[in-house]
Amino acid sequence: MSIRILVAEDEDIMRITVLDHLRDQGWQVDAATNGTEALELAGKGHYDLMISDIRMPGLDGERLLLEVKQLTPRTEVILMTAHGNTESAVKCLKHGAADYILKPFDLDDLTFRVQRLLNIQAIKIRCVSLENCCGQRQPLLGSSAPMQQLLSLVSQITQTDSTVLIQGESGTGKELVAAAIHYESRRADKPYVRVNCAAIPTELLESELFGHEKGAFTGAEQTSIGKFELADQGTILLDEIGEMPLNLQVKLLRVLQEKEIERVGGKAPRPINVRVLCATARNLAEEVKSGNFREDLYYRLQVIPVYVPPLRERQGDISELSHYFLQQFGRERGLMFTLSSEATEALNAYPFPGNVRELKNILERLTVLAPAPKIQLWDLPVEIRGIQEDLTETGESNLAAAVAAAEKKCIRDALKRTNSNRTEAAEILGISRKNLWEKMKQYELKS
Repeated sequence: MSIRILVAEDEDIMRITVLDHLRDQGWQVDAATNGTEALELAGKGHYDLMISDIRMPGLDGERLLLEVKQLTPRTEVILMTAHGNTESAVKCLKHGAADYILKPFDLDDLTFRVQRLLNIQAIKIRCVSLENCCGQRQPLLGSSAPMQQLLSLVSQITQTDSTVLIQGESGTGKELVAAAIHYESRRADKPYVRVNCAAIPTELLESELFGHEKGAFTGAEQTSIGKFELADQGTILLDEIGEMPLNLQVKLLRVLQEKEIERVGGKAPRPINVRVLCATARNLAEEVKSGNFREDLYYRLQVIPVYVPPLRERQGDISELSHYFLQQFGRERGLMFTLSSEATEALNAYPFPGNVRELKNILERLTVLAPAPKIQLWDLPVEIRGIQEDLTETGESNLAAAVAAAEKKCIRDALKRTNSNRTEAAEILGISRKNLWEKMKQYELKS
């Protein structure tokens, strides 16, 4: 997305000179002849930077500064004046101005100041993304047909700003899909903010998403900017959207429809331009039927539905993923890890109820505990090597049947280990309790 600058100057020659010079640098620049007009333009669209004269009729530069910083806090402001002194400069900087320049000034000096502020702004955006998206971006790997279909869909999605609903079992890589959508989109250089709706207490979630004003509730000692404002001009991922309480679902629907948010305790809505991605391991269609999720919000989120397949549906990718993770852990430990052919076959036969996350965790464990860099069948967890031994004994060759048998065995073993405690068994298997119940029903297993 291109850089947008607003110039507010009542003197015609100065305004046109600055306008033409900045446009020659390749930036998108709008102009206003007074402070009131500038504030109106700032309310209609986001500007990365504003350059304003201090002395203007009506709404002067100092008041305009305060209004714009309240409306769009991340817009940087440079103030111009022909009547400057140290006291007024310090006053403007205290009120939030990023820079202060005295007329007459060299246009190249102005360009330098603008570029410096834009560079600082870019660094701030990267910091916001790093703080909120939890770690380094990981690639989407897989040559199987389901993964190739997913990658093709992602490449199409990146060219739009439509809302996306990403669904799939726990551990399939929904967050990686969301990150790929953002970083391949035209918003890639803008903030990417991730919010786990299940990890934040219900009573704090509204403030976390939309921010709050000072004094809005007990303990609100200062104004706080919410995640939506932090993500302005960029992308927000609402992870575990199925956990969002119904009262907040109503407010999210309004945000999506009106493209504005209202802080807790706020008196006026604030316009935002954010692409919304949502992810969930729940079946939202079923949640709608049971009354746990609003039907209107479900259809509003599902503009573009994305299904991330479980690892058992893309078992051809297990070897590629294993190689990638072993290289990753090997670099950390200064070793080169490999798998024996028997260990590879065993991993390929295992259904991985915890999906890619389970595969990664198992391989990390092996790189720590295995006695040699070449991982053998006997190094694998008993539930995996046991499946390989069973398949060898029975001569099972049908992949779907083998996977089903292996998955049934894993579930039976987990239930046995936990004395039929479904919550603990689901945790061991890396799936939700509801998912475990569905699989027990499918395989006719009793507690």
